[in-house]
Parts: sequence; C-alpha cells; structure tokens
Amino acid sequence: MSSQTLTLASAGGGLMRRLSDLLYRKPTLYLSLLLIPPLLWFGAVYLGSLLTLLWQGFYTFDDFSMTVTPTLTLANFAALFQAANFDIILRTVGMAVAVSIASALVAFPIAYYMARYTTGKTKAFFYIAVMLPMWASYIVKAYAWTLLLAKGGVAMWFIQQLHLQPLLQLILEVPGVGGNTLSTSHLGRFLVFVYIWLPFMILPIQASLERLPPSLLQASADLGAKPRQTFMQVILPLSVPGIAAGSIFTFSLTLGDFIVPQLVGPPGFFIGNMVYSQQGSIGNMPMAAAFTLVPIVLIAIYLSIVKRLGAFDAL
Repeated sequence: MSSQTLTLASAGGGLMRRLSDLLYRKPTLYLSLLLIPPLLWFGAVYLGSLLTLLWQGFYTFDDFSMTVTPTLTLANFAALFQAANFDIILRTVGMAVAVSIASALVAFPIAYYMARYTTGKTKAFFYIAVMLPMWASYIVKAYAWTLLLAKGGVAMWFIQQLHLQPLLQLILEVPGVGGNTLSTSHLGRFLVFVYIWLPFMILPIQASLERLPPSLLQASADLGAKPRQTFMQVILPLSVPGIAAGSIFTFSLTLGDFIVPQLVGPPGFFIGNMVYSQQGSIGNMPMAAAFTLVPIVLIAIYLSIVKRLGAFDAL
C-alpha cells in the first residue's frame, strides 16, 4: 500500500472521528439529523397531499357538466350542515361513541384477568388469542360476519337454540337499533365494529393495569378497604388512561370506516361511505374533501379530551 493511500485513509478516518465526536457532544444535532428525513417525508407526502385535498373543498363542482372548477366557495362546507349530510355525521359519531363504550366494557374484564391473574404461558396464550384476529384480513372478517349474521347463519342458530327469537324480534323493532334482520340492523353493524376493534381496546387497558403498583393494592387492603372499594377507588381510576388510549383507536377507526357500513346494517351512509361515493361514483371531489375535514376536526377534539385523561401516557 502506497503512502498516498495511507494518507487518504488516515484523513478519512480522522474526518469520521471528528464527526463522531461532534455528534457525541451535541446529541440534539444527532437527533435532528435522524429525524429530518422522515419528517420531510411526512410533511411533503402526507401533510402535503392532505392539505391539497382539503384545499379542493373550496373548489366548485358543476352539477350540469360534472366537472370541478377552481372557483373558490364555502358552499361545500355549508352543505355539511344540511339535514341529510348532518344526519350522516351524527349517525357516524353515535356509532363511534357506542362502539368505544361497548369495547371498553367488554375489554376491561379480559384485560384485568390478563394483567392480574396470568403468568408465563397462560399470559402468552391470552396475548396470542387477543392478537390472532388482527392477523386475518379485515375484509375477510367483515364478509365472514355477513354470513354469521344472516338468517341461516350461526348467530341465528344459537338464538333459535336458546329460544330467544321473541327477544331478538323485540330488539329489531327498536328505532335506530333494529332492522328487518340481524344482518341488516344497526345492532348487527355495531356487533361487527366491536368485534373488529376490540383488540385495540384490550391491549392498552392491559398495559395500564400491568403498570399498576401492587403496593397500592396492599395499602388499600391494609387500610381496611373491601375488594369492591379497592376496585372502584384505586384500580378503575388508574386504568382510565388505558381506557382513553384504547378509545382513540376504536373511535377514530369507526369514524373513518366505510367497508363495514357497506356490508352490514341498513341502508344509509357513514362519513367514509360518503367520501367514497362523492369521490368515486360522482366525481365531486370538493364535497368529498369537505366531508374529509369532518373526521379530522372530530378526532382533534377527541384527542384534546382524552389527553386530559392521560391517554397519551398509556400509549
């Protein structure tokens, strides 16, 4: 090896050494260099495309020629408050809230048992059981539920075996809950949503309960609290951040879903269906963009609420 090659190698090694020392002395600079590429990608691709879409909400759609013109208007956003469109928003938000509450009620006992009473292989079994449905295709699960809830499906067979047909018929006659059949009712749609998003509620609650210090429970018992008092005054309040964290997923995912409302339940648009219909079938991109703003605003409001409950600390 020539002396010139050794000199170049030594200079290159010295440069890398100086750069390494600089990054070691200034960790903020090191962190900035690591974050700049993904932040540029996030800002340019995601935020840029989202802002471009929302900006189209100010464009004008000509119903006669079915074309979009760059004439700016607020008519698309004003149309959101029309009776038909506002009913879609209320229907979607109501379902998202109901699914979040039901998911929390179903998930809490499972998460509590996983956190307090399982160890080793039993805990691993529960983790796999909870996450196993997430490994299957979302569309396959949705289609499978259309078969389960059909008249000749498994759900109806169980109801017949338990002689609960009169109770089911009574429920299906309730306005806003029922429908002609279980598969074409709001109840059936609600059951599918709860099933699909349930793992997203179980895991955050289980993680929050895992972090619960055993010393608090022991102190509660030493002070004479009964198990019910310990649960209501110690365990449940400390698990609220986990419930709030899980509700972020169940609320936002239900809010933007358009496949389940299309496959299960009575006719009627959700926000996701409306965006898909306006964009794909009609070509009214300005109205689709206006509807896209609705879940963004609702989720921003919801995040500000659950942040006060400590949801971000439990994620």
